[in-house]
Parts: sequence; structure tokens; C-alpha cells
Amino acid sequence: MESPVIAASPATLHVVATPIGHLGDLSPRALEVLGSVAAICAEDTRHTRQLLAHFGLERPLVALHEHNEDAQAGQLVERLRGGESLALVSDAGTPLVSDPGYRLVRAARAAGMRVSPVPGACAAIAALSVAGLASDRFAFEGFPPAKAGARRERLARLASETRTLVFYESSHRIEASLADMVEAFGPARPAVLARELTKLFETVLDGSLETLQAAVSADPNQRKGEFVVIVEGAGDDADARIAEGRRLYARLVAHLPPSTAAKLAAELSGAPRKALYGG
Repeated sequence: MESPVIAASPATLHVVATPIGHLGDLSPRALEVLGSVAAICAEDTRHTRQLLAHFGLERPLVALHEHNEDAQAGQLVERLRGGESLALVSDAGTPLVSDPGYRLVRAARAAGMRVSPVPGACAAIAALSVAGLASDRFAFEGFPPAKAGARRERLARLASETRTLVFYESSHRIEASLADMVEAFGPARPAVLARELTKLFETVLDGSLETLQAAVSADPNQRKGEFVVIVEGAGDDADARIAEGRRLYARLVAHLPPSTAAKLAAELSGAPRKALYGG
């Protein structure tokens, strides 16, 4: 039995996943939808135009990014009201996963328009599938803050999280982020570093955070490309208490002497004081 041809439905905003590297990962349904909509809303129209050209498609493109999304959303909803179907894509992967687009989706849904997903590649899910870490419960944290202080504070708050943690990171911050993760989660915490997934230089490294940090620091090639960092959640109750104690200590020591901060953090978390402060 032949599969039915799936064309874009009238007045539908299609949220279309595109490849994260390997162009063969664009689904037949995605091609059908992208070729039949009135226009494609793209984070970077130049990038999307190249993708379309590879598949022999040519459709009108509308730039939709973090700087113009609020202004564009109303106009695009009016096009949907008028019966035009639109597609929303990001530069790579599934839109809205650390990419612009949720304001348009929210506006379309508020206007009673149909919003339909066209599933496909997602770097976070692809990395989880090959990480060998628990994936029944995970927390997607996206990109850590760019500024060191804010990044360390965010990571410290996650130290006692028992779910597997999934981060995105860029090439120019991967070293600093791994160093901060070692500090926040401890050097022995198991983790996986997935780089350039589905691309020519795809690499998936596993080991302790300390091991991954050393590998990235020692090899310039491991600092190139786009990264997914997956960190095992805090383990048993003892590990969770230590992680929480470290988080509290990091906050308290900014205002108190180290010994006092460690004493209070240990009392509040139940963690051994020596695990928080060696003095």
C-alpha cells in the first residue's frame, strides 16, 4: 500500500525539524511540507536558502529571529488567518529547542490557528540516544550563561539535580564550561561530550567530567564545532547531600568566613563538613 502524500493543510503553521548536519536526515514529510507552504519563516534565510537549493526547492523566505520575532509574529498570524500555510524552521534541528519561534507559536495558538509539528533531528535527543546515561528522566538546560559568574551560579543550583542534565555549548566556551562543571558537580561525575553530531568529524567522548575536561584542553580539535554535554544526575542520597552542601557553601562563602560557611552548609544539607571545606 502506497504512503499518502502529505501536503500542508490550509491555515497551518508547520514547525519543521531540519538536519543538524547530515542532509539525509531531512524527512520526506518535511520536504513535502517545505515545498508546499506559502512561505518559510527562517532564523537565517541564507542558511535555509542553501538547504532548500540542495533539495531543488524554492520558496519565499521570511527572516524570524530573536530580534524581530515580536514584530513579525502579528503579521505572520494575519497571513495564517488569510488561509496561508507557513513553515517555521531554525538553522538546524527542531525549532524552539534553544532557538527562536515560541512567540510566533504562542501567537498562532492564541489566534486559534492550527500548529503542527513535523518531527526530525534534535541534537539533545541524538546525544542522549548514544550517551549511555539514564534518559528516562532528564532536564534540558540549553546553553549555560555566557558570563562566568552567572554560569557558575546556574551550575551550582543544579548540583543536587538527580535527573540527567543536557547542555548545549559553543566552541569558544566549552573549556570554561567544563571547568565550571567540574567545580560544581565534582571531578568524578560521569558525563558525555558529543561534538559535531551527524557531521564528518562527529565525536562522542565519555568518562568523568575531569577526564573530559583534560581531553578537550589537550586537543584543539576537540574544541571545534557544536557541543552537547550530558552530565549524570546526582546519585544516591549521600551524593545529593554533598552536591547540595557545595551549592550552599558557594553561596554562603561570599558573605561569611569559609569555616563558618562550611559549618552552616553542612548543617543545612547533611553533608560532611570536610567534603565542603578542607580547613
